[in-house]
Amino acid sequence: MAADSSFDIVSEINLQEMDNAVNQALKEIGTRYDFKGTSAMIEFNRKEKELTLLADHEAQLEAVRTVLISKMIKRGVDPKCMDKQKLEEATHKTLRQKVKLKDGIDKETAKAIQKGIKDLKLKVNASIQGEALRVSSSKKDELQAVIAHLKAHPPEIPIQFNNYR
Repeated sequence: MAADSSFDIVSEINLQEMDNAVNQALKEIGTRYDFKGTSAMIEFNRKEKELTLLADHEAQLEAVRTVLISKMIKRGVDPKCMDKQKLEEATHKTLRQKVKLKDGIDKETAKAIQKGIKDLKLKVNASIQGEALRVSSSKKDELQAVIAHLKAHPPEIPIQFNNYR
């Protein structure tokens, strides 16, 4: 019998690229005319995997988020990893919003991905292993069909495929 082939479905954030995207966004915010003299700011807490967006009003906060997302896309960081928290009033009549960066696949999302793979009716086995899913099969074509399906119908979180063998 042939050995099973497998790959892992993971959700990881490249923190260095995220840091670069934040720095590029800050540079653009510092030079753009519509942000001159405002309190528009982005803080990145690498250890907590959390961003703090600061602005004078909601429209400006949305503009700051748009600048950040454009830089994230250019750096190859999927914006789906952003989990926006509620708006808060900050000092000096400014608004603050925390954004948590989702890293790893939570149980509910993993189960949803696993169910989607089972619904394909392929001879593959998908097992949840911590914050990743391992998909294995004796046929590499079926594994590639699973990857193609997940790329065509991505979940709400960014996913990558590792350890294809």
